[in-house]
Amino acid sequence: MRNLVLFTTTILVFFTSCQPTSQIPLIYEINKNWSFSAENQNNWYPAKVPGNIYSDLIDNKLIEDPFIGENEKKVQWVSDSTWLYTTSFKASPEILNKENITLNFEGLDTYASVLLNDHPLISTNNAFRTYNIPIKNWIKEKNTLKIRFDPTKIHEQKAKQQLDYTLPEGNRVFTRKAQFQYGWDWGPVLNTSGIWKKVYLKAWDHTSIENVYLKKERYSEDQARFIAVVTLTSPPTKTIKIQVETDQKVFHLETSKGESKHQFEIPVVIEHPTFWWPHNMGNPHLYDVKISLFNNNKLIDKTSLKHGIRNISLITDKDSIGQSFYFNVNGVAVYMKGANYIPQHSLQNKVFKKDYEELLEDVVNANMNMLRVWGGGIYEHDIFYDLCDEKGILVWQDFMFACAMYPGDKAYLNNVQKEAEDQLKRLRNHPSIVLWCGNNESSEGWHRWGWQEGKTVSQKEEIWKNYLRLFDSILPQTVKKHTQIPYWESSPKYGRGNPKYQFEGDAHDWWVWHDGYPFEHFEEHVPRFMSEFGFQSYPSPNMIAHINPSGEIKLNTKSIQSHQKHHRGFQLIDEYMKRDFPVPSSDEEYIYVSQLVQAHGMRKGIEAHRRAKPYNMGTLYWQLNDCWPGISWSSIDHFGNWKALHYHAKRAFEDVLISFKKEGNTIKVYIVNDKLTPFDKTLTLKIIDFEGTVLWSQNKKINVPENSSVVVNTVMLSDLDLGLNSTFLDVQFGEHSAHYYFDRPKNLVLSSGNINFNITKQENQFTIKLTSEVLQKDVYLFTDVEGTFSDNFFDIKPNETITVIFSTVADEIGQIQYKSLNKISSN
Repeated sequence: MRNLVLFTTTILVFFTSCQPTSQIPLIYEINKNWSFSAENQNNWYPAKVPGNIYSDLIDNKLIEDPFIGENEKKVQWVSDSTWLYTTSFKASPEILNKENITLNFEGLDTYASVLLNDHPLISTNNAFRTYNIPIKNWIKEKNTLKIRFDPTKIHEQKAKQQLDYTLPEGNRVFTRKAQFQYGWDWGPVLNTSGIWKKVYLKAWDHTSIENVYLKKERYSEDQARFIAVVTLTSPPTKTIKIQVETDQKVFHLETSKGESKHQFEIPVVIEHPTFWWPHNMGNPHLYDVKISLFNNNKLIDKTSLKHGIRNISLITDKDSIGQSFYFNVNGVAVYMKGANYIPQHSLQNKVFKKDYEELLEDVVNANMNMLRVWGGGIYEHDIFYDLCDEKGILVWQDFMFACAMYPGDKAYLNNVQKEAEDQLKRLRNHPSIVLWCGNNESSEGWHRWGWQEGKTVSQKEEIWKNYLRLFDSILPQTVKKHTQIPYWESSPKYGRGNPKYQFEGDAHDWWVWHDGYPFEHFEEHVPRFMSEFGFQSYPSPNMIAHINPSGEIKLNTKSIQSHQKHHRGFQLIDEYMKRDFPVPSSDEEYIYVSQLVQAHGMRKGIEAHRRAKPYNMGTLYWQLNDCWPGISWSSIDHFGNWKALHYHAKRAFEDVLISFKKEGNTIKVYIVNDKLTPFDKTLTLKIIDFEGTVLWSQNKKINVPENSSVVVNTVMLSDLDLGLNSTFLDVQFGEHSAHYYFDRPKNLVLSSGNINFNITKQENQFTIKLTSEVLQKDVYLFTDVEGTFSDNFFDIKPNETITVIFSTVADEIGQIQYKSLNKISSN
């Protein structure tokens, strides 16, 4: 190891105006020439800020990539060590002469001691809080900044010893940081530390803008009225004008000289506003809102926001069945279609703007209109919510508490309240955020998972009282104080052990998977709003090769075993596969079929939920994405590859869905219409054999009301003489189509006929036309060339032409290969 000489930091200066009369604050990012060392070693290496210790160790080749092989086990010492970070920077006379100077940390992970020029500034204990530290008395022309990060376990053990009982689940409950970093049943144990968000100086005279809240008064088609609540860093000692500009109009307020308050309200009116809508129901229109401060016509500060005008409410009314749970957006009951979102990487600095853009575009392309930001991860970066605003994706936002009971001492609760205030103020202007939820599964865990066992009556009373203090008092009160967004105490409202789970509030249904129930369970037990349900599959073959140090596509290796974090994961995938699908012998085919099993089961659930509209008004599956290359419930793997589930979800989430329900010897045909317009079209039904012969057909004109789910036809199988394992029901409704198989996939008598390809090249894409004389089931296309298929894991009906676009920058497409259930069945 070598010593690293510290160089003076290059500080970036951002001016928010180039006007000669401008006196606006100066912002200086401190992000260059950082270095790190283990405590007492004095071996310094380059560090990246924002970043974390694991990334820095990997970049300096001091540890192996924990995502590969069994390396995760080899790097656990990192979390148990104390780490030092340091840098030096110069402050110009322009900075030093300002009246106010603060050192600002948007995120320190987690137990950090900060020193400026060897003067202790602050000790932190929350990765989710922001820290703005006045340093006017300590900053000099030449400065040294040092930060010491303690292992979390030191503080957790101390907190643990203060209690005469054990809190579920583990030491993580005492530390306010991303809970998933302690390990989950889909992710590794990588408990990071470091400067994980921006560090910067802010210097200004007089006063400046601290934050802005665009608070709704009344939004109607004729007029939108809101208040720009502008909070300043200090009461203005001089007369200033606060100006708000939007929709080509200017609104302003002038303060009095010697004003004692530092928060001001400027009413804003927009005539005949354009509303913000989820993307599947309209345009997610955003207004530009600019806020400026002037003193004697000199600009002293300014900021800008995007504002979406929309009315949102969570409807939880008692009814004859139980209690509803649905979102009303702009006067319309909106059916929520989407997934649960987790952090995109265990090491957050590895997630870039491009990653957010691509993943959220995948969300829109799969016809989803809502994501639930799960409570064991992070409050996402601004770019995530900005893109959700722009793309019209609604966000259910959990507070960062998951699957545990938490402390209730005064210091802890005060820390959480400040965390909530910081995050609510940061995020409250995003039109995409429509719910704040207190926690994930903590209430269910307490009442159903055996957490109360071995505890005295008084201990149980104390733990539950602390739960209520946090989730039934502090958080809802803080949400109400700082936002106009609905609050929900815990997801789910009732655990699945309580019969009410199916009739009130939101539900997590894990009878499938955890309890081994058949996929048909989803069709028989539909809740009011499904906020979690899922099933695992393997990721893409190239990811399996990436996990194995040998680069081979092999499943029975210690490396692959180390990337399955559910103790029964492999067993359950195999059990469910044997129930419904042929079990292949090769590893590549087993990966393929595992994805078909996942897609098959989850689509049953999604369609059952949608058919039950308006009794059920939302389905969010677990989970959208991965934080590392693992075997998990995701529909998109860590490399961004769409699994079969994501393609099937795209079809199951279409605004107009044809769906089927078998009841005895009857097949009911539903059409679910999420659009706000009715349809009068011809319904065409056919029963076709796998060679293309039409055995039965029927046409009828039908009406489907707006925003509805209706049964449009009933097919009596007893009236038809069919081979149920060699025929299918095909339904057309306008441009929409779907088909239904009468038997399980493993029982279908599929031909081994070939698929014919016709490929033509256009700029940056290839058009692929596929035909077959026989039914081809679950066709999966792949090639060695990097690119994306517009569709995959689809069926080709006999003598039908399917067109798929392959987008790529490559000049050649290479050899298109495919897998299909026909090939598996004929092995």
